[in-house]
Amino acid sequence: MKSRTQAALVAALDPYERLAEIGIGRRTDVAAALAASGTRVVATDVHRRSVPDGVRFVRDDVTRPDPSVYTDVEAIYALNLPPELHRPAWSLARRTGADFLFTTLGGDAPEVPVSRHTLPGETLFVAER
Repeated sequence: MKSRTQAALVAALDPYERLAEIGIGRRTDVAAALAASGTRVVATDVHRRSVPDGVRFVRDDVTRPDPSVYTDVEAIYALNLPPELHRPAWSLARRTGADFLFTTLGGDAPEVPVSRHTLPGETLFVAER
């Protein structure tokens, strides 16, 4: 069963047809739900990760990204993104023309200009372009 937070994150990302999740780690539920709804999702991480069916995995580091991974995405998103990665991810999104949406590790303030969207159990930050 989906949590209300997961459902709200999926609903917020659903308008995009092509997404990249940076730093997927072991939390694959949002990417899986998006892929199941027909969204094309590429997941990245600095470590090799298992991803759900329908999600493509690419090993990549947002601090030294391979731009070709992101050229076709409409938005880049990250869940529980630590503050030291806010600026590199925002810069990548701006270079590729993608929107950048993220959540933090809880009490961390965003390190880039954002608008805030309150979701059940979470705040989704949408970076300014």
